[in-house]
Amino acid sequence: MQKTASKKVINGWAMYDWANSVYNLVITTTFFPIYFTSATKAAFHSDRIPFFGKYFINSALYDYAMAAAFLIAAIASPILSSIADTRGNKKRYLMMFTWLGGISCSALYLFNGGNVEYGIIFFVLATLGYCGGLVFYNSYLPEIAAEEDRDRVSAKGFAMGYIGSVLLQLVGFALVALLPFGITEGQAVLITFLLVGVWWIGFAQITFARLPASKGTIAEHKAGVFTEGFSELRKVYAQVKTMPVLKRFLRGFFFYSMGVQTVMMAATLFGAQELHLPSTTLISVVVVIQLVAIAGASGMAWLSGKYGNLPVLIGVIFVWIGICFAGYRMQTATDFYILATAVGLVMGGVQSLSRSTYAKLMPETEDTASFFSYYDVTEKLSIVIGMTTFGYIHELTGSMRNSVIALAAFFLMGLAWLFSARRKQKALQ
Repeated sequence: MQKTASKKVINGWAMYDWANSVYNLVITTTFFPIYFTSATKAAFHSDRIPFFGKYFINSALYDYAMAAAFLIAAIASPILSSIADTRGNKKRYLMMFTWLGGISCSALYLFNGGNVEYGIIFFVLATLGYCGGLVFYNSYLPEIAAEEDRDRVSAKGFAMGYIGSVLLQLVGFALVALLPFGITEGQAVLITFLLVGVWWIGFAQITFARLPASKGTIAEHKAGVFTEGFSELRKVYAQVKTMPVLKRFLRGFFFYSMGVQTVMMAATLFGAQELHLPSTTLISVVVVIQLVAIAGASGMAWLSGKYGNLPVLIGVIFVWIGICFAGYRMQTATDFYILATAVGLVMGGVQSLSRSTYAKLMPETEDTASFFSYYDVTEKLSIVIGMTTFGYIHELTGSMRNSVIALAAFFLMGLAWLFSARRKQKALQ
């Protein structure tokens, strides 16, 4: 019977969330989208900016760039994770993507708004580093935690991520608010981009030192890495098809992730463009969201232990649907603060509980990276559709409010599949 790893290993694993979550908060949620829209508007004196000869609304171009990065990651990660399983080098891949993401974040220090292509390319590379690393990081969860401890360990990782990202967010906020050493606000943001890369790579070294080495599932390699990779994918797909609860959960996860991830990534753009909130206000609100999310992740882990994972997820998705309708009608800064607090409570819970639910439903296997690649690909493809839809509706109608209300449809479809998974789970018990 599997035992949970030592506290040292668990803390080392959770430290990677501490290390890489600064990308998710500082780059995708607050500083970069705000800086990207303001710097490009200043450079071109318009919200419509050129990108390789074509013109886009700057916020929509950000959405499309994010979608493109996740699409590339979705295509690449199953192959890479299958290779990691068969050849036992998942830690090496985790290190590779960490360096890619960290260096790319620091490279954004040279983005000035006029060099749009440069900024987008390194933003996409940073996103690929983040996405690619998560495949191998998540795949360690069923290896280091017994089934009964996975909710708790998963929640600990997210809590560490929220705390770590908030600390660097506060450093960036202090630079922007105080402007020490005579720097401008733009320079303060660029220094923050540089610090994200240093933080990510630096703290990840603790994870690399403590995580155990993984062993390959194939002793002799009779084919190339890509042939073996696709062979592993076919094997995992064949298993998933025979697991009705897991299959339905993944379909539900696919749809509600379209809403969850898009809300998280587009919230500051909405506050800036629809409500005209200043950047310092937006940054401070996101800090509050992260702190509330710590309690949300821990609270959902406790509730899942009492009521079960799927019933709690169903309840959380109902809250997300309410958030979408409230967001459409939001008018004032106070409305934004209240809704941001609600987002924080359910954001940490839905992410942590989704990951641990999948870890519980997947079969006993040595191919953990290959199985988690399905989870990550599902999430990445949902982000592609969510961000593309959000940007397209914004460009088509001229308002992000219409994009927000459209997200409610994704949550409703996810809710239907979760109900289906729950019914099937009850029937099989």
